[in-house]
Amino acid sequence: MISWPVGVFILLVMLLSGLPIAFSLTLVGFVGTLSIIGWQPALSLLGQTFFDNSLSYSLSIVPLFLMMGNFVVLSGVAQEMYEAAHAWMRHRRGGLAIATVVASGGFSSVCGSSLATAATMAKISMPSMRRFGYSDALSTASIAAGGTLGILIPPSIILVLYGIMTQSDIGKLFLAGIVPGIIGIIGYCLAVVLSLMISGQKLPVMDRLPLAKRFAAMKGTLGAGALFIFVMGGIYFGVFTPTESAAMGAFGAFLLVLAKRRFSVQAVLMSLFESAKTSAMMFFILFGALTFTNYVNLSGMSADIQSLLTVFGDSRISILLVIMAIYLVLGCLLEGMAMITLTVPMFYPVVAANGIDLIWFGIFVVVVTEISYITPPVGLNAFVLRAVVRDVNLATIFRGLGPFLLMDVIRVLLLIAFPALVLLVPYSM
Repeated sequence: MISWPVGVFILLVMLLSGLPIAFSLTLVGFVGTLSIIGWQPALSLLGQTFFDNSLSYSLSIVPLFLMMGNFVVLSGVAQEMYEAAHAWMRHRRGGLAIATVVASGGFSSVCGSSLATAATMAKISMPSMRRFGYSDALSTASIAAGGTLGILIPPSIILVLYGIMTQSDIGKLFLAGIVPGIIGIIGYCLAVVLSLMISGQKLPVMDRLPLAKRFAAMKGTLGAGALFIFVMGGIYFGVFTPTESAAMGAFGAFLLVLAKRRFSVQAVLMSLFESAKTSAMMFFILFGALTFTNYVNLSGMSADIQSLLTVFGDSRISILLVIMAIYLVLGCLLEGMAMITLTVPMFYPVVAANGIDLIWFGIFVVVVTEISYITPPVGLNAFVLRAVVRDVNLATIFRGLGPFLLMDVIRVLLLIAFPALVLLVPYSM
């Protein structure tokens, strides 16, 4: 029998060596299960896991929301969101960086991808910030941090995968992410102010626009705003299920492409191809995570982890602080998807056994995972920026992220201290 510490160690080695997440999870999960129950039962369980879950109606939400995000990117709405945010923030010190954060949050609400948000906003806002004398450290940090909101503000594919792995209500997970997402936007705006206070950088401040012009600048964002309200409002008021909302959102995003006159057969086909390719990748990752979950359940890992987590006390807060510390360490080694698929099968049975709400825990996990996207040495958003803005090195990007990481830690502590920040909206459905 392969004990779970050995299995987890092998899995970490495989992930750090660059092997695909899906194959690593499936191989370790299958071999570990095989060592416990034998060949025939292990093969039957593997086949059943892949076959049964591939027929799951809930999984259809993944390609539909990916399609919605790709159509939103194609529509070019990110540029209009940035211009609207700039119109409202231009008269403040650091207004362009604050506008970048706000626009990233708005774009995330209809895109759902951290990497796509960071890459898109880098192309839009970086030239403006450089033109007005913003340092590369602050400019890239505001883009990288703002991009992390893509995996939290609904619709979020990460929350979909978490919901399937833990059998949680995906609609409630989406609604639970709204308030923490808003807190994240506010925190990152404060981080911009803190960065300027620390650096002492003098930046030009533009004239305040008349109120009428500021509202006029928001005209181009009405379509994306209506799409978000339509999708999330439909879930909240019970008009349609999360899966139905994904279909309506994808169709609405396609109408947005037509309204913005960005339609072309080649571009639409490319969006569909990207949606299909990413969906297939995520399905294999999910099936691998569920195979690894079978191994977790059979190996007695949950009971052992329960004992490990209560070393510093058996209260809810002490358990969560230990989990948070584990995530912060793993965030320096693994990217977000790998971290979630590795840890959620291990932690959620223990968390549920201690009376912690799984909807709340899902948001907690995603917020802590957001930190990994901007944490050295493997912060993916920093690498995305490095690929888009080639004349800025990684050291400069990571140097500017300090205040933003501080705000992320404060946000996590707020969620632990005040669970109602997460649970109020979903449980008022």
